[in-house]
Amino acid sequence: MTVTCPEGHPSRSTDYCDVCGTPIPAAGSAAAEPGPATGAPAGAGGAETEAGPVTCPNCGELSPGGSLFCENCGYDFTTGTPAPPPPPPTSGLDLSVIGSAGGASGGAGAAAGAPGSAGAPAAPGLPPAAPDGATGVPGEAGGVPGAPPAPGGASATSGTAGTPSPAGVPPIPGGTAWVAEIWVDPDWYAHERPEDPLPSAGLPGLVTLRQRSLLVGRPSRSRGISPDIDCGSDPGVSRRHCQLTTDGQRWWVEDLGSSNGTFVAAAGDPLPDTPLAQGIRQEIEEGDRLFLGAWTRLVIRKALPGEV
Repeated sequence: MTVTCPEGHPSRSTDYCDVCGTPIPAAGSAAAEPGPATGAPAGAGGAETEAGPVTCPNCGELSPGGSLFCENCGYDFTTGTPAPPPPPPTSGLDLSVIGSAGGASGGAGAAAGAPGSAGAPAAPGLPPAAPDGATGVPGEAGGVPGAPPAPGGASATSGTAGTPSPAGVPPIPGGTAWVAEIWVDPDWYAHERPEDPLPSAGLPGLVTLRQRSLLVGRPSRSRGISPDIDCGSDPGVSRRHCQLTTDGQRWWVEDLGSSNGTFVAAAGDPLPDTPLAQGIRQEIEEGDRLFLGAWTRLVIRKALPGEV
Protein backbone atom coordinates (compact mmCIF):
# COMPACT_ATOMS: atom_id res chain seq x y z
CA MET A 1 0.00 0.00 0.00
CA THR A 2 1.36 3.43 -0.98
CA VAL A 3 0.25 6.72 0.56
CA THR A 4 1.13 10.30 -0.32
CA CYS A 5 2.72 12.62 2.25
CA PRO A 6 1.70 16.32 2.58
CA GLU A 7 4.73 17.22 0.44
CA GLY A 8 3.49 15.02 -2.42
CA HIS A 9 5.96 12.13 -2.02
CA PRO A 10 4.80 8.49 -2.23
CA SER A 11 5.51 6.53 0.95
CA ARG A 12 5.11 2.88 1.92
CA SER A 13 5.20 3.90 5.59
CA THR A 14 1.95 5.38 6.87
CA ASP A 15 3.37 7.25 9.86
CA TYR A 16 6.29 9.26 8.38
CA CYS A 17 7.24 9.86 4.74
CA ASP A 18 10.00 7.51 3.58
CA VAL A 19 11.42 10.26 1.36
CA CYS A 20 11.33 13.50 3.39
CA GLY A 21 10.35 12.31 6.89
CA THR A 22 7.24 14.51 7.07
CA PRO A 23 4.57 13.12 9.45
CA ILE A 24 1.57 11.72 7.54
CA PRO A 25 -1.84 12.51 9.13
CA ALA A 26 -4.23 9.59 9.43
CA ALA A 27 -6.85 11.32 7.29
CA GLY A 28 -4.24 12.25 4.67
CA SER A 29 -2.98 8.71 4.38
CA ALA A 30 -6.51 7.31 3.99
CA ALA A 31 -7.29 9.80 1.25
CA ALA A 32 -4.10 9.01 -0.59
CA GLU A 33 -4.53 5.23 -0.64
CA PRO A 34 -6.95 5.11 -3.65
CA GLY A 35 -4.49 7.23 -5.69
CA PRO A 36 -2.59 5.73 -8.61
CA ALA A 37 0.26 3.41 -7.67
CA THR A 38 2.47 4.80 -10.39
CA GLY A 39 2.93 8.32 -11.64
CA ALA A 40 5.16 11.33 -11.71
CA PRO A 41 5.46 11.74 -7.91
CA ALA A 42 6.41 8.08 -7.51
CA GLY A 43 9.16 8.49 -10.05
CA ALA A 44 10.56 11.43 -8.13
CA GLY A 45 10.26 9.83 -4.70
CA GLY A 46 11.69 6.49 -5.78
CA ALA A 47 15.12 7.83 -6.59
CA GLU A 48 16.58 6.19 -3.53
CA THR A 49 15.00 2.78 -4.18
CA GLU A 50 16.00 2.81 -7.86
CA ALA A 51 19.65 2.80 -6.81
CA GLY A 52 19.42 -0.98 -6.96
CA PRO A 53 19.81 -3.01 -3.77
CA VAL A 54 22.66 -5.49 -3.67
CA THR A 55 22.14 -9.08 -2.51
CA CYS A 56 24.92 -10.30 -0.22
CA PRO A 57 26.39 -13.56 -1.60
CA ASN A 58 27.35 -14.58 1.93
CA CYS A 59 24.06 -14.27 3.86
CA GLY A 60 21.50 -13.39 1.16
CA GLU A 61 20.36 -10.13 2.81
CA LEU A 62 19.79 -6.94 0.78
CA SER A 63 21.97 -3.83 1.14
CA PRO A 64 21.49 -0.47 -0.63
CA GLY A 65 23.25 0.03 -3.93
CA GLY A 66 26.82 1.28 -3.57
CA SER A 67 27.30 -0.14 -0.06
CA LEU A 68 30.80 -1.34 0.72
CA PHE A 69 29.79 -3.75 3.50
CA CYS A 70 26.76 -5.97 4.05
CA GLU A 71 24.68 -4.51 6.86
CA ASN A 72 23.80 -7.98 8.15
CA CYS A 73 27.05 -9.96 8.12
CA GLY A 74 29.76 -7.42 7.27
CA TYR A 75 30.63 -8.99 3.87
CA ASP A 76 33.05 -6.72 1.96
CA PHE A 77 31.53 -6.09 -1.50
CA THR A 78 34.74 -4.42 -2.71
CA THR A 79 37.13 -7.32 -2.10
CA GLY A 80 34.57 -10.14 -2.07
CA THR A 81 35.81 -11.25 1.34
CA PRO A 82 33.38 -12.40 4.06
CA ALA A 83 33.79 -10.92 7.50
CA PRO A 84 36.02 -12.92 9.87
CA PRO A 85 34.08 -15.03 12.37
CA PRO A 86 33.94 -13.66 15.90
CA PRO A 87 36.40 -15.23 18.36
CA PRO A 88 34.94 -18.06 20.45
CA PRO A 89 33.84 -16.93 23.89
CA THR A 90 36.12 -17.89 26.73
CA SER A 91 35.31 -18.26 30.38
CA GLY A 92 36.56 -15.72 32.88
CA LEU A 93 36.90 -18.52 35.50
CA ASP A 94 40.41 -19.86 36.05
CA LEU A 95 39.76 -23.60 36.49
CA SER A 96 43.40 -24.25 37.36
CA VAL A 97 42.87 -22.49 40.69
CA ILE A 98 40.05 -24.88 41.54
CA GLY A 99 42.08 -27.92 40.54
CA SER A 100 45.09 -26.88 42.63
CA ALA A 101 42.99 -26.49 45.76
CA GLY A 102 42.67 -30.28 46.12
CA GLY A 103 40.01 -32.28 47.88
CA ALA A 104 39.59 -29.75 50.69
CA SER A 105 38.23 -27.06 48.39
CA GLY A 106 36.05 -29.62 46.60
CA GLY A 107 34.53 -30.69 49.88
CA ALA A 108 33.89 -27.09 50.86
CA GLY A 109 32.17 -26.44 47.53
CA ALA A 110 29.96 -29.49 47.98
CA ALA A 111 29.05 -28.43 51.51
CA ALA A 112 28.17 -24.93 50.32
CA GLY A 113 25.89 -26.34 47.63
CA ALA A 114 24.12 -28.83 49.92
CA PRO A 115 21.51 -26.51 51.53
CA GLY A 116 20.16 -25.27 48.17
CA SER A 117 21.85 -26.67 45.10
CA ALA A 118 19.77 -24.52 42.74
CA GLY A 119 20.89 -21.21 44.25
CA ALA A 120 24.38 -22.16 45.47
CA PRO A 121 27.50 -21.04 43.51
CA ALA A 122 29.07 -23.76 41.36
CA ALA A 123 32.62 -22.91 42.46
CA PRO A 124 34.48 -20.34 44.61
CA GLY A 125 35.05 -17.00 42.86
CA LEU A 126 31.88 -17.06 40.76
CA PRO A 127 29.65 -13.94 41.03
CA PRO A 128 26.32 -14.33 42.82
CA ALA A 129 23.35 -15.34 40.71
CA ALA A 130 21.57 -12.42 39.05
CA PRO A 131 17.90 -11.77 39.88
CA ASP A 132 15.23 -12.94 37.47
CA GLY A 133 14.93 -9.49 35.88
CA ALA A 134 18.55 -9.65 34.66
CA THR A 135 18.59 -13.20 33.35
CA GLY A 136 18.79 -11.95 29.76
CA VAL A 137 22.05 -10.05 30.36
CA PRO A 138 24.68 -12.67 31.36
CA GLY A 139 25.12 -13.71 27.70
CA GLU A 140 26.95 -10.45 27.09
CA ALA A 141 29.92 -11.67 29.10
CA GLY A 142 30.87 -13.92 26.21
CA GLY A 143 30.98 -10.93 23.85
CA VAL A 144 34.26 -9.71 25.37
CA PRO A 145 36.55 -12.73 25.81
CA GLY A 146 38.18 -12.91 29.22
CA ALA A 147 36.38 -9.82 30.56
CA PRO A 148 35.24 -10.02 34.21
CA PRO A 149 31.55 -9.46 34.92
CA ALA A 150 30.60 -5.85 35.60
CA PRO A 151 30.21 -5.14 39.33
CA GLY A 152 26.69 -4.61 40.59
CA GLY A 153 25.07 -5.37 37.24
CA ALA A 154 26.24 -2.05 35.72
CA SER A 155 25.97 -3.42 32.20
CA ALA A 156 22.23 -3.96 32.65
CA THR A 157 21.67 -0.25 33.31
CA SER A 158 23.55 1.16 30.32
CA GLY A 159 20.78 0.95 27.72
CA THR A 160 21.90 -0.88 24.60
CA ALA A 161 25.22 -1.61 26.25
CA GLY A 162 23.64 -4.75 27.73
CA THR A 163 22.65 -6.13 24.33
CA PRO A 164 25.14 -8.52 22.69
CA SER A 165 25.85 -8.44 18.96
CA PRO A 166 23.24 -10.31 16.89
CA ALA A 167 24.22 -13.76 15.73
CA GLY A 168 26.25 -13.67 12.53
CA VAL A 169 27.19 -9.98 12.86
CA PRO A 170 30.96 -9.53 13.37
CA PRO A 171 31.88 -7.61 16.53
CA ILE A 172 34.32 -4.72 16.58
CA PRO A 173 37.86 -6.18 16.47
CA GLY A 174 40.39 -5.29 19.11
CA GLY A 175 39.93 -4.53 22.78
CA THR A 176 38.82 -0.88 22.49
CA ALA A 177 35.26 -0.12 23.58
CA TRP A 178 33.42 2.58 21.61
CA VAL A 179 30.24 4.54 22.28
CA ALA A 180 28.08 7.00 20.34
CA GLU A 181 26.68 10.11 22.01
CA ILE A 182 23.29 11.26 20.63
CA TRP A 183 22.65 14.95 21.31
CA VAL A 184 19.73 17.30 20.72
CA ASP A 185 21.72 20.25 19.33
CA PRO A 186 19.96 23.68 19.55
CA ASP A 187 22.65 25.28 17.35
CA TRP A 188 22.06 22.77 14.54
CA TYR A 189 18.31 23.26 14.96
CA ALA A 190 18.74 27.03 14.51
CA HIS A 191 21.00 26.38 11.51
CA GLU A 192 18.42 24.14 9.79
CA ARG A 193 15.30 26.10 10.91
CA PRO A 194 12.79 23.22 10.66
CA GLU A 195 9.08 23.63 11.36
CA ASP A 196 8.99 20.94 14.06
CA PRO A 197 9.42 22.12 17.67
CA LEU A 198 12.79 21.49 19.30
CA PRO A 199 12.77 18.87 22.09
CA SER A 200 14.35 19.81 25.39
CA ALA A 201 18.12 19.47 25.16
CA GLY A 202 19.40 17.49 28.13
CA LEU A 203 22.11 14.92 28.66
CA PRO A 204 23.06 12.90 25.58
CA GLY A 205 21.87 9.39 24.92
CA LEU A 206 24.67 6.82 25.01
CA VAL A 207 24.82 3.79 22.71
CA THR A 208 27.52 1.14 23.04
CA LEU A 209 28.92 0.21 19.62
CA ARG A 210 29.50 -3.54 19.38
CA GLN A 211 29.42 -4.25 15.62
CA ARG A 212 31.75 -3.46 12.74
CA SER A 213 28.87 -2.01 10.70
CA LEU A 214 26.00 -0.01 12.22
CA LEU A 215 22.92 1.55 10.63
CA VAL A 216 21.89 5.05 11.72
CA GLY A 217 18.28 6.07 11.08
CA ARG A 218 14.69 5.76 12.28
CA PRO A 219 12.72 2.53 12.74
CA SER A 220 9.88 1.56 10.40
CA ARG A 221 7.62 -1.41 11.11
CA SER A 222 6.16 -1.46 7.61
CA ARG A 223 9.62 -1.66 6.01
CA GLY A 224 11.22 -3.83 8.69
CA ILE A 225 13.92 -1.25 9.51
CA SER A 226 15.49 -1.38 12.98
CA PRO A 227 18.58 0.88 13.06
CA ASP A 228 21.45 0.18 15.44
CA ILE A 229 21.55 3.89 16.35
CA ASP A 230 17.94 5.08 16.61
CA CYS A 231 17.24 8.78 15.95
CA GLY A 232 13.50 8.14 15.87
CA SER A 233 12.42 11.41 17.53
CA ASP A 234 13.98 13.51 14.75
CA PRO A 235 11.65 13.59 11.71
CA GLY A 236 14.44 14.99 9.54
CA VAL A 237 16.44 11.75 9.81
CA SER A 238 15.76 9.21 7.05
CA ARG A 239 14.82 5.61 7.84
CA ARG A 240 18.19 4.43 6.50
CA HIS A 241 20.20 7.61 6.88
CA CYS A 242 23.87 6.61 7.05
CA GLN A 243 26.17 3.68 7.81
CA LEU A 244 29.05 3.61 10.30
CA THR A 245 31.89 1.09 9.80
CA THR A 246 35.10 0.46 11.72
CA ASP A 247 38.20 -1.72 11.78
CA GLY A 248 38.49 -1.37 15.55
CA GLN A 249 40.63 1.79 15.51
CA ARG A 250 39.34 3.97 12.66
CA TRP A 251 35.77 4.91 11.74
CA TRP A 252 34.04 5.73 8.46
CA VAL A 253 30.61 7.17 7.67
CA GLU A 254 28.63 6.70 4.44
CA ASP A 255 25.42 8.52 3.54
CA LEU A 256 22.86 6.01 2.24
CA GLY A 257 20.89 8.46 0.12
CA SER A 258 19.23 10.37 2.95
CA SER A 259 16.75 13.15 2.24
CA ASN A 260 18.47 15.85 4.28
CA GLY A 261 22.11 14.77 4.07
CA THR A 262 24.86 13.82 6.51
CA PHE A 263 27.20 16.58 7.69
CA VAL A 264 30.59 16.20 9.43
CA ALA A 265 32.62 18.79 11.35
CA ALA A 266 35.63 18.47 13.61
CA ALA A 267 35.26 19.47 17.25
CA GLY A 268 35.51 23.26 17.53
CA ASP A 269 34.87 23.90 13.82
CA PRO A 270 31.88 25.96 12.61
CA LEU A 271 28.67 24.17 11.70
CA PRO A 272 29.04 22.50 8.27
CA ASP A 273 27.06 23.61 5.22
CA THR A 274 28.05 20.92 2.71
CA PRO A 275 26.73 17.36 3.14
CA LEU A 276 28.74 14.24 2.36
CA ALA A 277 28.49 12.77 -1.12
CA GLN A 278 26.03 9.89 -1.07
CA GLY A 279 27.41 6.36 -1.31
CA ILE A 280 31.03 7.36 -0.57
CA ARG A 281 32.71 6.43 2.71
CA GLN A 282 34.53 9.22 4.54
CA GLU A 283 36.86 8.61 7.45
CA ILE A 284 36.04 10.47 10.65
CA GLU A 285 38.26 11.13 13.64
CA GLU A 286 37.38 10.37 17.22
CA GLY A 287 35.32 13.26 18.57
CA ASP A 288 34.17 14.51 15.15
CA ARG A 289 30.55 15.70 15.10
CA LEU A 290 27.98 14.17 12.74
CA PHE A 291 24.89 16.31 12.12
CA LEU A 292 21.67 14.66 10.91
CA GLY A 293 18.09 15.74 10.40
CA ALA A 294 16.62 18.71 12.26
CA TRP A 295 18.55 18.61 15.55
CA THR A 296 20.55 15.38 15.92
CA ARG A 297 24.30 15.43 16.62
CA LEU A 298 26.32 12.20 16.93
CA VAL A 299 29.81 11.88 18.41
CA ILE A 300 31.81 8.63 18.16
CA ARG A 301 34.42 8.22 20.89
CA LYS A 302 36.20 5.67 23.07
CA ALA A 303 34.19 4.59 26.10
CA LEU A 304 35.16 5.96 29.49
CA PRO A 305 35.65 3.63 32.47
CA GLY A 306 32.29 2.39 33.71
CA GLU A 307 30.35 3.34 30.57
CA VAL A 308 30.39 -0.15 29.03
